[in-house]
Order: sequence, then structure tokens, then C-alpha cells
Amino acid sequence: MMPTTHRETAHLITVDIDGLTAMLSCGAATAKKIAAEAEARIVIGRRVLYSVQRVKDYINQIAE
Repeated sequence: MMPTTHRETAHLITVDIDGLTAMLSCGAATAKKIAAEAEARIVIGRRVLYSVQRVKDYINQIAE
């Protein structure tokens, strides 16, 4: 299996669980709970990614 190449970009569309925990400043369990509530989970093969826009929209919605 080829390792994932990490590239730096200013605008991320999806993140993995490490990126999501960093973005939310919380642990993996809490990040997964938020992602589930936001319906942000994307599965491609064995890889699990999370939609940054859906998480942002969900956080803004519950903050109101």
C-alpha cells in the first residue's frame, strides 16, 4: 500500500480524524460524535475523511 502524501494547502475540503481533532481542539471521541451529528463522515475505500464545511455549518448552527 502506498503511504498517503500530505500536502499543505490554505483551504481544506476534508480532513482525517487527526485533522478534525486539531480543528475542533478536542479528543477523537468527541470529534467523531460531532462529525456524526453533522453527518460529515465520508468513506472512500478503507479511508475515513470528514467534511470540513459540514462540521463548520453544524458548529455555527448549534452556536446560535
